[in-house]
Amino acid sequence: MEIDFPNGKKLRLMVGDITKIRVDAIVNAANSGLRGGGGVDGAIHRAGGSTIMRELDEIRASSGDCPTGSAVVTTAGALPAQYVIHAVGPIYQDGKHGEPAQLSSCYRKALELAGERGARTVSFPAISTGAFGYPAAEAADIALASVAQHFEQTESGVREVLFVLFDQGFYDLHARAASRRFHVDRLERHA
Repeated sequence: MEIDFPNGKKLRLMVGDITKIRVDAIVNAANSGLRGGGGVDGAIHRAGGSTIMRELDEIRASSGDCPTGSAVVTTAGALPAQYVIHAVGPIYQDGKHGEPAQLSSCYRKALELAGERGARTVSFPAISTGAFGYPAAEAADIALASVAQHFEQTESGVREVLFVLFDQGFYDLHARAASRRFHVDRLERHA
């Protein structure tokens, strides 16, 4: 699914492996300790190699952990990108402890950092929906709204955002959210 914005920017949804998509910046669903983990975080570290963790070690040594709702940048090692933006989404409790604002913030911060580095294409996973337990449908609404707000309200050089979703179920959740938000009538199946 593709959604075009009036300013020539584009949002795309696809099923795939985020570590194999060629973009300028890959966003990682990181933890606040920036020490790697499972899911997308583990896959990005495995595919990107040890350079990424060495850079995160340097960031931690100079700045400490990354707060929830924020992000830091490293190079991408062996990944088909220039940068990895390690965005820290919230651990879901009940949605009443600032989680929606924190989730939106990590998407906005990732796009801000991408723009500062001249990235034109950025890929995102479904941040916080794995081990952090954020309800996927609610997270999809927040993610899409955050990207749309960035496209509509900033002069960033980011021209295209890809949500690279690991399976058809997550794609369908995001496609339904996009259909509601952007009044797009088509759902696509991916094998």
